[in-house]
Amino acid sequence: MASWAVDPALLMGRVPAGTELDRWGGAVYVSIVAFQFRNTRVLGLPIPGHRNFEEINLRFYVRRAHPEGVRRGVVFLREIVPRGLIALAARRIYHEPYVARPTRSRIAAAIGSEPGQFSYRWRHAGAWGGVDATTAGASRLPEPDSQEAFIAEHYWGYNTQPDGGTMEYRVAHPPWRVWRASVWCDLAGGSIFGSEFEGILQRPPDSGFVADGSPVTVYRGARLTGAGHTA
Repeated sequence: MASWAVDPALLMGRVPAGTELDRWGGAVYVSIVAFQFRNTRVLGLPIPGHRNFEEINLRFYVRRAHPEGVRRGVVFLREIVPRGLIALAARRIYHEPYVARPTRSRIAAAIGSEPGQFSYRWRHAGAWGGVDATTAGASRLPEPDSQEAFIAEHYWGYNTQPDGGTMEYRVAHPPWRVWRASVWCDLAGGSIFGSEFEGILQRPPDSGFVADGSPVTVYRGARLTGAGHTA
């Protein structure tokens, strides 16, 4: 998970109706998150050939007032997967910004005092871009008010529908342990994430860490009703 502070104006027009930009320490962030799907099931059923694969995404953070408390969520700007069927279904059914590109990954988990090495790659415009991380120290649960908790612990997703409405869905998983990490991003082949983010993502990230992951459940979405647009 690599994150950069950005000018809020860059995201204002992308905030789904009924939500507002979320901030940590007064700053607004975008993050590249690279991870592996493992033993994936859709509606409880495994899909042959689509259970284990990488995803690399660019996202930002929003929040929504709710009678049960503030719901903190993510909005995806781009999601890269290696399977065309996944990308097609996500675009047509859920209106998520998926694209299909060749991907690969290499993981050497941290053992004892030895650092972990993580590498994710995507092929775009004839070249391999990617993100790499080297961990340092032992893993730990992040402090509740830490930047790592802010990045990792958003348990809702939001996206804008073609008619301007907003879809909300819940993402459930236990808190993840994290390792501090040095993270590098390479946009070889140009910025698949959009030219407006290219300069930002080519500079060193403002924060970087590796999370251990866990079983994750993504629930069916529901449209917000009577949602105003705030940013």
